[in-house]
Amino acid sequence: MEMQSNQTSSGAPGVGERSGGGLEFSPPTADDGLAVHRLIAACPPLDQNSAYCNLLQCTHFADTCVTVKRGDELVGWISAYRPPQEPDVLFVWQVAVGESARGLGLAGQMIDHLLQRPACTGVTKIKTTITPDNGASWGLFKGVARRLSGPLSDAPWFLKGAHFPEGHETEHLVVIGPFEPPSGLSTETGGLAADTQFTDPTPRKGIQYV
Repeated sequence: MEMQSNQTSSGAPGVGERSGGGLEFSPPTADDGLAVHRLIAACPPLDQNSAYCNLLQCTHFADTCVTVKRGDELVGWISAYRPPQEPDVLFVWQVAVGESARGLGLAGQMIDHLLQRPACTGVTKIKTTITPDNGASWGLFKGVARRLSGPLSDAPWFLKGAHFPEGHETEHLVVIGPFEPPSGLSTETGGLAADTQFTDPTPRKGIQYV
C-alpha cells in the first residue's frame, strides 16, 4: 500500500481545540454519523459498516471516538472503545483520513489526542488488528509504540477461512504496552507538549482495520 512519512511539530490538540492547520478534534455526535459513514466509503479499502453502526459509535462510544473537521468538512475519524473485561486497554477499531488531509500525520495525531481524554484515564495498552499485508497500518502502530516507549507484539487472531468469509485475510491482534505517558505527554493535563515530534505514515487510500 502506498504511504507517506511526514513530521509535524504540533502536539495533539485537546478536545474541541484546533491544530495549526485549522483542524478541530472533537468527540462525535449523532449529527456526525452520516458524514462518518460517507468518509469511510470514500477511503477504500476500509470495511464499511452500516450507517446504524456508525450512529451507535457516534453516541454510545463517543468518549472514545474522534472526529476531525476542517470547517464543516469531516476529514478524520477514529472509532475505538475500552473492552469491558480489559479496563486498561483501548481497542482501536477503525481509522479513516480524508484525501484532503492526508500527508499531515493526522492518524497519529488522532491517537495521541484520544489518549488525552478523561475517558482514557488508566489506559496502559492499545490493541488493534491488522492484516499481514497492510504495511501502512503496521507503520502507524509501530510509530505509536515508539512514541509511547511501549513494546509491540502480534499474533494471528481472527483467521482466514475459520472466522472470515472467503477473500478476507487473517487479522493479527496487535498489542502495544504496557506503557506510561511519554515524556511529551503531561501527566497533569493529559496533553502532548507543543513541541512533541512524531512520524506517521498516512496511506493515500486510508487505513484499514477490522
